[in-house]
Amino acid sequence: MIIWITGANGFIGRHLVGVLADQGHAVHGIGHGAINEPERQRIGLGEWLNGEIDAANLNTLAGRSGLPSTIFHLAGGSSVGLSIAQPLEDFSRTVSSTARLLEWLRGSAPECRLIVASSAAVYGAHHAGAISEEAETQPMSPYGYHKLIMEQLCRSYAVSFNLRATIVRLFSIYGPSLRKQLLWDLCLRLGQGQRELVLGGTGNEHRDWIDVRDVVRLLARLAQGDSRHLKVLNGGSGIGTTVAEIARFVTTAWGGDINVRFSGLARAGDPFSLVADSQQLAALPFTWRIPVEQGIGQYVSWFKGQAP
Repeated sequence: MIIWITGANGFIGRHLVGVLADQGHAVHGIGHGAINEPERQRIGLGEWLNGEIDAANLNTLAGRSGLPSTIFHLAGGSSVGLSIAQPLEDFSRTVSSTARLLEWLRGSAPECRLIVASSAAVYGAHHAGAISEEAETQPMSPYGYHKLIMEQLCRSYAVSFNLRATIVRLFSIYGPSLRKQLLWDLCLRLGQGQRELVLGGTGNEHRDWIDVRDVVRLLARLAQGDSRHLKVLNGGSGIGTTVAEIARFVTTAWGGDINVRFSGLARAGDPFSLVADSQQLAALPFTWRIPVEQGIGQYVSWFKGQAP
C-alpha cells in the first residue's frame, strides 16, 4: 500500500512513519524541514518533499511515489499560543493547506482515503466530564477555530464530492521526542537545577493525556477500518489527569526534593477540562496500552538521555 503523510517530519509524523513502515507499507511524505538520505532510511520514509502542500508539490510527489491509497494529514498549526500570536500563519498552516489538499484529491486521487488529525480544542471550555463527538463545538482560540474549519472543509468535500475522510480529534499528546509544552518545559527547568517550580493555572485543570506511541497505533488502526465517506472520532483514553498530578509524575520520575506550586492565573485560550468520551474507539475495538504515569516516567528517562 502506498501511504503519504503530510507533516511526516513532525512529532507525530515521525512516530507514524516507523509504525507504517514496519507494517510493510511504502511510506512517503510532504511538509517542512530537510531530511537527509540516511535519516529517511533510518525512520522508514521513502520519498520526502520539503515544501508547501499545494498542487504542484503533490503532483511531483505522485510522480515519484505513485498515487496514494491513504493519506494521513498531520500538517497544520500545533500550538494554541502561536495561534494567538500569529493567527494568520496558523490559518495558512491548518486551513489553507487542507483546502489545497482536498482540492487536489478531488481532481487527482478521488478514491484515496484521508485520515485527518484534528484537536480536542474544537470543543472549547464549556464541557464537564467526558466529551462525546456529538458535543457542541465552541473553540476558545484561533488554533481551535482553525481545526474546526479544517473539519468543516473535510465534511464539505465528503458530502459534495464523495471523498472518504476520517477525522480524529486528538487530546493531550506527549511522548519521546516532544520538545515543547508542559513536560518539556518542566524537564528543562529541572535540568537547569531548579527545585522550586511555579506553574500557571490552579493545577486542577484536567486533560486526557495520551502517549504518542499509542496515538500512532490508533492512526494506523483507522487505516484498516471501514471506508464510509465521513467519520469523526475522539482520540482520547477517557481518563482525566490533573496538571498537578502530571507535575508530580514528572518530579517523582526525576528524583530529589522538588516543590511545585501554581500561580492561579489561567492561560488565554486554555479550557479547564478536556477529557474524551472514548466509547467509539472502544467499539473499533482499540485499547490504550500505556498508562500516563508509566509514559511520563519514560519521557523523563528519554529527556535525561538527550545530549545537552
